[in-house]
Amino acid sequence: MKPLLVAFLALAVCGPALAGQAVTLRADTADADGIVTLGDLFDGAGAAARVPVARRTADSVVLSAAAVQAAARRAGLDWANAEGLKTIVVHAGAGSSSAAAGPARGNVEVLTYARDIAAGEVVGPTDIVWARAAAAPFDAPRDPDAVIGKAARRPLRAGASVAAHDIATPIVVKAGEMLNVTYEADGISLSLQGKALSAAGVGETLNVENPASKKIIQAVVAGPGEAAVGPVADELRSRSTRIALR
Repeated sequence: MKPLLVAFLALAVCGPALAGQAVTLRADTADADGIVTLGDLFDGAGAAARVPVARRTADSVVLSAAAVQAAARRAGLDWANAEGLKTIVVHAGAGSSSAAAGPARGNVEVLTYARDIAAGEVVGPTDIVWARAAAAPFDAPRDPDAVIGKAARRPLRAGASVAAHDIATPIVVKAGEMLNVTYEADGISLSLQGKALSAAGVGETLNVENPASKKIIQAVVAGPGEAAVGPVADELRSRSTRIALR
């Protein structure tokens, strides 16, 4: 045990010395030339301010917060992301290049697809950008987080406005698949094997049959091969609803 303790203490002592320069995310993340740098994103970036992170080819670009955090770390910066952000929207700043931002084609700002997306393909953080259009779809999402991670119901073309009815939660459970269904509450933990009677994505409710008793219960999908009932299921369902309403 002593060698392990010594190694642990060494890490504890060396940790602060290895930490990068602390930075904070700017209140207004914008760039002027179409090249998003760490200086455009963070206050206190210092010598790393000129390090490029992404290219903006429209009115705005949506970046993955995790990818930005990793890029900052590689440049010697430490962004704690205390807010727990998943995405960062960078828009065209004052005096931005018209070639980078593109012409304004309307007076409604909407999320659009940055590239062609095939049916069933999952939308990533760099696949959507803010742009101006003459009109927005009736169910146009206003939060990138409501789109990222969803799967296309049909082929989607670059430049098209994002509409909620064109995307859906990716299917992670297939009909007939065996699931591990768990119940956890008040220190009690139970599990059983059941057969999914329909396909579903994370946060969606489906019927599960107990092969032994043939009884059917409702459970909420927690991930591939996993479902839950009870308080955990309520939280999964609530989380899915909050994202859909954004």
